Amino acid sequence: MGASWSQTPPAPVPSTPAGGYAGSQSCRACHERFYDLWSTSHHGLAMQPYTPELARQRLTPQPEPVAVGRVTYQAFPEKQVVIEKGPAGEKSYRIEHTMGGKNVFYFLTPTERGRLQVLPIAYDVNRRAWIDTSASAVRHFGDATADAPIEWTNPVYTFNTSCLGCHVSQLARNYDPATDTYRTKWGEPGINCETCHGPSAEHVRLARALPPGAPMPDPKLIVARKLTPEQTNATCGSCHAKLSPLTEHLPPGERFFDHFNLSTLEDPDFYPDGRDLGENFTMTTWRLSPCLKSGQIDCVDCHTSSGRYKFRQGNPNAACLPCHEKHVNNAAAHSHHPAESEGARCVACHMPKTEFGRMHRSDHSMRPPAPAATLAFKSPNACNMCHMDKDAAWADKHVREWRTRDYQAPILLRGGWIAAARKGDWSKLAEMIRYLGSKDREEIWSASLLRLLRSCDREEKWPAILACLTDSSPLVRAAAVEALGDRIRPDTLAPLLAAAGDEYRLVRTRAGAALSAVPLGSLPSADRRVAEAATQEYLRTLRARPDDSASRYNLGNFYLERQDYARAVEEFSAASRLQPLSLAPLANQALAYAATGDNPRAEASLRAALKLDPAHAGVNLNLGMLLAELGRLREAEQAFRTAAKSDPQSAAAAYNLGVLLCRDRPAEGIEWCRRAATLRPQDARYGYTLGFFLHQQGRTAEAVTALQAVIDRQPSSSEAYVLLASIHERANRWAEARTVYQRAVANPQIPEPERFQFLARERQLPLR
Repeated sequence: MGASWSQTPPAPVPSTPAGGYAGSQSCRACHERFYDLWSTSHHGLAMQPYTPELARQRLTPQPEPVAVGRVTYQAFPEKQVVIEKGPAGEKSYRIEHTMGGKNVFYFLTPTERGRLQVLPIAYDVNRRAWIDTSASAVRHFGDATADAPIEWTNPVYTFNTSCLGCHVSQLARNYDPATDTYRTKWGEPGINCETCHGPSAEHVRLARALPPGAPMPDPKLIVARKLTPEQTNATCGSCHAKLSPLTEHLPPGERFFDHFNLSTLEDPDFYPDGRDLGENFTMTTWRLSPCLKSGQIDCVDCHTSSGRYKFRQGNPNAACLPCHEKHVNNAAAHSHHPAESEGARCVACHMPKTEFGRMHRSDHSMRPPAPAATLAFKSPNACNMCHMDKDAAWADKHVREWRTRDYQAPILLRGGWIAAARKGDWSKLAEMIRYLGSKDREEIWSASLLRLLRSCDREEKWPAILACLTDSSPLVRAAAVEALGDRIRPDTLAPLLAAAGDEYRLVRTRAGAALSAVPLGSLPSADRRVAEAATQEYLRTLRARPDDSASRYNLGNFYLERQDYARAVEEFSAASRLQPLSLAPLANQALAYAATGDNPRAEASLRAALKLDPAHAGVNLNLGMLLAELGRLREAEQAFRTAAKSDPQSAAAAYNLGVLLCRDRPAEGIEWCRRAATLRPQDARYGYTLGFFLHQQGRTAEAVTALQAVIDRQPSSSEAYVLLASIHERANRWAEARTVYQRAVANPQIPEPERFQFLARERQLPLR
């Protein structure tokens, strides 16, 4: 059979009353009906030991191998193995566990250093077919591009790291960074009763001590019906959200944004209008729903605690009662579909099901069909998901005839902002700013725009960002704080320090991240204590997941800001090891090496990053600057050209290429400098450099125009005044030179010593 990559799996250990947990079996005696419903639910079976019985009942034989590149994989369910055949020979992987089963069964095999790895083939339950796991997760974007499948041995498919917390209960990940090994343990496979109700050992003890039928005044666990809608949604959201963790887990009843950050529409897994493209796990679209915004509805209004849909039997539209009684009682008139037809079901239009990774999911934003958004963004709409023989224009015509109110307009408007911002197109910036400054801004749209605006270099964005620091949503406040972290100045310290004392951990830790760039010694003692507390809390969130590449990357950034370059390199190296496909740790590791003068290692890190993405604009720009510093100008030129080609909006790439070319090809170099000045007219350096090289080449009139534009836009640019006045002086244009100097002297934005120098120069001019 050849070599086998299988080791002893990490052993699950039963929970003990000593830890406060008694296990699901302890619930059965008193709650048998609920136990039976739970134990057969997708929550209860979120992960199971692989057994021959499961294989016989749920799987079919794999008729032929699945090819993945030059290797094939075939499952033999009855033998509990997957066989790999390829150029390197044959390997056998033992199936130890199954995960999922509602739409897809994934299979886990033990590998080295305590890892459980998702195997490269999975079973599509709905189609009863064996599939390529990685290929099923490829996203197909609206511009006809797609991801490349990720190799199944990548950490993305390591169960301990990526999947574990939502498929087993009472998890202890037990990762050792020193040896890069896991000793992972869990109380029970699947999501058990105590995941949502909390530790039950004391509850069980009290219940057993009570006389039969006697009430229990204090149940000593979480009673779900006593939770607020926010608490219920947070408990469910800890698994049903695309999130990044701040802590190890969310105890039931606690607040979501004290334990997690949430992905919003900056993420390409969403279409610009907020519909699902990739896998987003519900929470973000649910927070777009008017039902959630009412503050009265939570997950268990429609679902049982074991995850079943409550309205699968009987009248499916009863889910929308009593709030929408008028429409439910006359569904045909509201839906324009015959009563009792599929199209008259509320969820058919407001919660259409889409598929990604062979998994079906309902759109929880509950918005009406928007075929106009399909035309604009290629997102799905409910009309054409049923009427597949028609196009979106046909559907759009019908919904516009049926509704006098243009309910699609806000979707198109906001989706247009997201689409433009993702591409770095700020032609609609004024609209975005007005929205962020309005009182009726909504949480998800606002957080998305704030995150996307971080790449915008326009000054006019800042008042809107500052306004969002007092938003009622901690998600929006946190996004505003992150954006403000890009503008560490004396006038932004006060709002950042205020955010460091926010009631929500998410906001405090984002403030701590921003304040990590501030030398603590420069702050008054009271402010220093606030900043230090927020910074330490931020570090705790990063250290909560030492096996998470993003956390280690952000730790590296923290140490880079603090100029602790050795520790920065250590964290960036760990981040790269934990996720070899991540480019950012390598790019920033190069910055740490360069800061210590270790240029060979800096170059090696950048070259390693370019192996992942040879055309990456930022990495090529940094490599070009490093090579230019080392005097390797031809190589630097090629790197700058690649950066400028990959990102035509990069003023920095155009500027550096222009400066380099002006040494021996000034005509081309000047055009690149002109491009940089055009792309970033607010950056005085680019306009000044254009004027400098134009003057150097004797193109004086053009130089004067360029420098005058700099002074008009950036009146504090001293060097532009100096060069412009000197050009006039050399041409004996004394009046023009005097005007330039006088304008500089009168400008309070220029430091006073420099203004005195301009005054002295002006007085030295001939009086004619």
